[in-house]
Amino acid sequence: MASVPRHGLFSQARGLTTDQRNAFIAAFLGWTMDAFDYFLLIFVLSEVASSFGASVTQVAFATTLTLVARPFGALFFGLLADRFGRRLPLMADVLFYTIVEFLTGFSNSLTMLLVLRTLYGIGMGGEWGIGASLALEKIPPEKRGFFSGVLQEGYAFGYLLAALMFYLVTQLLGLSWHWLFFIGALPALLVLFIRARVGESEAWEQTQERMRQTRTSLSEVVFNRTVLRRFVYLVILMGFFNFMSHGTQDIYPTFLEEQHGFSSDMAVLVAVIYNVGAIIGGIVVGSLSERIGRRRAIIASALVGIPIVPLFALSSSPGFLAAGAFLMQFVVQGAWGVIPAHLTEMSYDEIRGFFPGVTYQLGNLLAALNLPLQSAIASSTGGNYALGLLAVTIPVLIGVAVVTALGGEARGVRFGKGEAGRVS
Repeated sequence: MASVPRHGLFSQARGLTTDQRNAFIAAFLGWTMDAFDYFLLIFVLSEVASSFGASVTQVAFATTLTLVARPFGALFFGLLADRFGRRLPLMADVLFYTIVEFLTGFSNSLTMLLVLRTLYGIGMGGEWGIGASLALEKIPPEKRGFFSGVLQEGYAFGYLLAALMFYLVTQLLGLSWHWLFFIGALPALLVLFIRARVGESEAWEQTQERMRQTRTSLSEVVFNRTVLRRFVYLVILMGFFNFMSHGTQDIYPTFLEEQHGFSSDMAVLVAVIYNVGAIIGGIVVGSLSERIGRRRAIIASALVGIPIVPLFALSSSPGFLAAGAFLMQFVVQGAWGVIPAHLTEMSYDEIRGFFPGVTYQLGNLLAALNLPLQSAIASSTGGNYALGLLAVTIPVLIGVAVVTALGGEARGVRFGKGEAGRVS
């Protein structure tokens, strides 16, 4: 029997200890529920607008406020994670965004909704960076590609759950959109799991000891010129990445319903199909990055996405639209599947609690106007949502490939050993 290649998908998926597996599960579920809560609003934009007597564009601005607030959450909770460890700040963050999500269900005005979605953004911004650091600091270096892909696709899995929950609650049970946010309080249970089953990051503990011995402060690391240059580069890279994901996802259900006359049931079915593609893509490309490198995997995914754009945005039949969306999310989330490993490896041991999360969320900030922009383009062209998709998708796919090619990578770096900063 032929042996499984060292960097093969199945080889990477096996062999975790109980603690490593529990840390990964906690990070995955945290990110899944984060995305689940975020995308609930995407599916009910029209319903919320109707109940508040507002336009879809006005309600869509709530997603902008969420994205704007995320860097603040990443910075606040990330700094706590670098100072006090990963576990306690992660539990506090999950509890915070769960409470805000539950309160969103009581919204009785557009203003209240916008305020709560801004607060929710703070919690959403904090979770990804801490969760990714906790999980990937424990995962063996040779397995990071696979688990990076699975971790990031917690986002697509959350989108999938949001689509299914929207169908169950509003279509089958006939309940109002408010109930979706009450159900969004389920992540509170994750706090109990982290408290009972997840140990602290050994890499963080080793780094703290080294900093004490060398008398190194966080400010010395943060304001180092090399660190600042890498920080700016990663923010730009994540700006393109976030435009790529939000530009191909946020407006798509509305595009299907408003421009092609899809029923809510059919739009949900297509969302399920393309999120399955996203999950498969993230795992496959993330695993592949362990063999061919982080940058090559990202660049290949972005370039393959360009010829898929016409099928994705300009098709007219349900079958071709579903196929185009499946393929587009396969490559978009395939590239994203590399990001947890790539950002944590490019981060420095002393600041891994906030560095990946803040660069990620500042990139989100750059992309915060995506949904209102696409909605405005559609409104100004008589409901041509396809034009909004085209105006964003092609340029950002090219941008992701180019910016990634200009940077470096640190595949295989050992966390907590003083190797951080080594980039090839």
